[in-house]
Amino acid sequence: MALLSKRLTLKNARCYVNLLRQFYRSESSLPKITTHYTVFPRESDPRWKDVDMERYGDEADVVIVGGGPAGLSAACRLKQLANEQSRELRVCLVEKASEIGGHTLSGACIEPRAMSELFPDWEERGAPLKTKVTGDKFSLLTKTGRIPIPVLPGMPINNHGNYIVRLGNVVRWLGEQAEELGVELYPGYAASEVLFHDDGSVKGIATNDVGIHKDGSPKETFERGMELHAKVTIFGEGCHGHLAKQLYKQFNLRENCQPQTYGIGLKELWEVAPEHHHPGRVEHTVGWPFDIHTYGGTFLYHLDEGSPQVVVGMVVGLDYKNPYLSPFREFQRFKHHPSLEPMFRSGTRVAYGARALNEGGLQSLPKLTFPGGALIGCSPGFMNVPKIKGTHNAMKSGMVAAEAVFQTICDQETSPTSATKGLEPAVYEEMIRKSWVWDEIKAVRNVRPSFNSPLGLYGGLVYTGIFYCLLRGKEPWTLSHKGMDHAQLKPAAECTPIEYPKPDGVVSFDLLTSVSLTGTNHDHDQPAHLTLMDDSVPVNQNLKLYDGPEQRFCPAGVYEYVEREDGQGSRLQINAQNCIHCKTCDIKDPSQNINWVCPQGGEGPAYNGM
Repeated sequence: MALLSKRLTLKNARCYVNLLRQFYRSESSLPKITTHYTVFPRESDPRWKDVDMERYGDEADVVIVGGGPAGLSAACRLKQLANEQSRELRVCLVEKASEIGGHTLSGACIEPRAMSELFPDWEERGAPLKTKVTGDKFSLLTKTGRIPIPVLPGMPINNHGNYIVRLGNVVRWLGEQAEELGVELYPGYAASEVLFHDDGSVKGIATNDVGIHKDGSPKETFERGMELHAKVTIFGEGCHGHLAKQLYKQFNLRENCQPQTYGIGLKELWEVAPEHHHPGRVEHTVGWPFDIHTYGGTFLYHLDEGSPQVVVGMVVGLDYKNPYLSPFREFQRFKHHPSLEPMFRSGTRVAYGARALNEGGLQSLPKLTFPGGALIGCSPGFMNVPKIKGTHNAMKSGMVAAEAVFQTICDQETSPTSATKGLEPAVYEEMIRKSWVWDEIKAVRNVRPSFNSPLGLYGGLVYTGIFYCLLRGKEPWTLSHKGMDHAQLKPAAECTPIEYPKPDGVVSFDLLTSVSLTGTNHDHDQPAHLTLMDDSVPVNQNLKLYDGPEQRFCPAGVYEYVEREDGQGSRLQINAQNCIHCKTCDIKDPSQNINWVCPQGGEGPAYNGM
């Protein structure tokens, strides 16, 4: 019996080894997807052995990453302070879009408060704030009806005194003001790497390399990026910035805050018939097409810029649970609501775009400073969620950071630009807490998490009506968010597939037709900037457990599962040329296997005043 038992054990072991061999053979036969150097270092790639990797360096006093409202406001304020005191201060700003404002997308209905502080004479300067809000409408939608909800003074969505804008135009104008003040703007340069001093403090950034084949090998035209060194580097990359993610880990900036939670915002610009156009009107809805446990809402803004144009959009919380949900298709379905469809049938769609939004608010704010730099704007997350506004807070955070940085540099006048230690503008934390930005986000801190109760939408509306509108956020408690958005997704087997109506090509549209309106463009012969930590995970985990949710949560058709050429099942195909830089994949991927990194500078969407 002992001999028989020994033979059976040996047989089982051999079977196990054979199974392992088959598994690794099938794993190694999976098509290679990721070739980016951040996953496969060049040091171990013989194709790079004799390539000159030296980078040209330049020195500045302050380097700003990101040419959005926050970054440009910081740049303008820095030069204002320097010019007022007749000080030499070199401020350089790098922006990955080919032109300032090219990647900017927002609703947008903005409060002019920060703009008035930065440029009190903004009207005389010709700022493109042309459409003053003339009225608000707020409704709870059912599948076929609309229940009006009064918009009272003090409610978050009361827009009295605000302006409907095309934010890309505002950002472009801010860029013009920055240049007049003496800021050096470098559009088309993507900051791809954080540089560090020997002591671990931030030294500056490096721009991306160009001239790399899709397989990761160097082209004959390969050129190394350049280094920009600074006393202080300000990061204003926007939502879920790829460099900010590194800084969070490097300096443990999220140690004392809750995880960030996000939404995805989708937007279209339409020309409509004059009878459907009401210049200055702002409309918001909640309810249909979502169930009560999916956080989401819509906006419809009527511009007054010479032609009957409206912008329509939807925001969907990325903590949704059903992997079959498609934010893009929910948006298309929404436009068929009986109260809206006639307006869209009379019109023509002009533009489309999407981007992720920070929704965590006060609870999710990381530490804002670190040795050598600071975080501003939507990078750390200053958006006021119930207002659906973040531009004014982003601008103000940039202005406050600029004042803190200027003070820090002035206090360290004897420190040369090429110093061996980056300066930390620690006073920024204290200054932002004393500003109106902090008061605002503290007051609304419980609104977003109040929707996480068993009552969902209705619980959130009741909480907002009672505690925010009556107490102005002075309740003595702070509610918590659910956790990381990607962890909320349920396995497909536990969920019901969602049947979406086929787009009609008049009111609703397919994804690829929509992406064509973004003007997005990437050199096809470069490593995909949507990198995978493990190429086997999409099929073996995401497709198997969640039915491939990346092909639904991406608003640009970047990810799709197709049949393998050898007939051995499915493979993930990444259409990196379609990417519109929204970062949703990096956030919602249930396996957290996708890491978004910058493509070559100047690529991505080409939004014209979105």
